[in-house]
Amino acid sequence: MINLNLKKTLGSAGGKMDLDLQLIVEKGQFVTLFGESGAGKTSTLRMLSGLLKPDSGTIEVGGTTWFDSCKNIDLKPQQRKVGYVFQDYALFPNMNVRQNLEYALRKGQDKTIIGELLQFAELGPLEQRKPETLSGGQKQRVALARALVQRPEILILDEPLSALDLKMRIKLQEYLLQVHKKFKLTTILVSHDIGEIVKLSDKVFELQNGRVIKKGAAADFFGLNKTSAKFRFSGEILKIHREDVLYVISVLIGNDIIKVVADRTEADEFKIGDQVLVASKAFNPIIQKI
Repeated sequence: MINLNLKKTLGSAGGKMDLDLQLIVEKGQFVTLFGESGAGKTSTLRMLSGLLKPDSGTIEVGGTTWFDSCKNIDLKPQQRKVGYVFQDYALFPNMNVRQNLEYALRKGQDKTIIGELLQFAELGPLEQRKPETLSGGQKQRVALARALVQRPEILILDEPLSALDLKMRIKLQEYLLQVHKKFKLTTILVSHDIGEIVKLSDKVFELQNGRVIKKGAAADFFGLNKTSAKFRFSGEILKIHREDVLYVISVLIGNDIIKVVADRTEADEFKIGDQVLVASKAFNPIIQKI
């Protein structure tokens, strides 16, 4: 179990923000921190990993204290069993794939883990190549493999797929689930992609101004269990226009645009940019704001 009770004054675009966070993550869960930019999500991850020091509070993981401001306990990042994957991969450009993984080895650690990870991540044929010769998806697999070298208990993912195209995102989402299950991790993700969150997460915590304002199972959190529809997809409203007495709502789902017919009362509930659920029930389309 991860138990965070933290306070930290942070600088933001709107001035100072006082983060005051109480958060519990059960061992083995895949959870997502959700919310607007500047809500404190990345700062929370950095404090958990030891890259940012809280002003006060405690961090307890599996019964061990990683941080306690009153007891002057503050474990160094390398003492915390955390694997961290950044949005920009953070690979060493002068090292090939194998060397990037080997750099993460602890002193005296058995090097056989490198071969295992290269095989698991399907990176064997690429092990002698430098990052500049790899695709975005390949770089992200290297970054994920490197985060697992020290066999962490916690995997931290800070918007790791946001720079990738849809096809590669879907492929790597499946890979993330495999990694989470195979290595029996507790995984914490930051993402703004609702479809991705629902697919991956056991639980979602929404942060606003440094505080948890909502939490719950992913499907319940976004209201996806409110309808018994057989098919459900999340998307973003791109356009709302009137045709005679009806309105047509254009929704971007992945790389496709679908159109849903609505009456005036229904159309008035939405605006461009809204995240919505589109479902099919008895062959009738249903659109619902998330």
